[in-house]
Amino acid sequence: MNLARWQGWLGLCLVAIALLCQPNCALGGINDDNYDGNIFVLYAGNGSLVPPKVNLAQSLRLGKPAVLVFYIDDSKDCKKYAPSLNRLQAKFTPAVSIIPINVDSLQPTTPEAKYYRQLVPQTVVIDRQGQVVLDVLGSQVLPQVEATLGQILQP
Repeated sequence: MNLARWQGWLGLCLVAIALLCQPNCALGGINDDNYDGNIFVLYAGNGSLVPPKVNLAQSLRLGKPAVLVFYIDDSKDCKKYAPSLNRLQAKFTPAVSIIPINVDSLQPTTPEAKYYRQLVPQTVVIDRQGQVVLDVLGSQVLPQVEATLGQILQP
């Protein structure tokens, strides 16, 4: 084997080794706690939820109930809950304000911060008068949220 050919194979092997030894930082998925990007765009197929169109004060001024959803982008439970918010938005908008709040950027001085219990995903339903009518944790709460919204939207 001539020297040029041997150097070509050696170079190819070194590139292959370098690629195989890379950390798996870009390998995320719905079943892990790795950061992949915005969960609503990636897992709910809906980038219209973020940033929220209104905040809590604006929703209450408009006479609308609000659903606050506290989340982080690198939580498998939040990733699994993201499609549920898409369904809530489709079913209850425009009568209800769906307000996703990334807790990594939550300012302690905002009115929404007083409802956050330091766990995600957390869903808080607030009626038109500003009263908390549901405050639940976890990714399997969609039936409770829908039932609560159905009750407070009745005339």
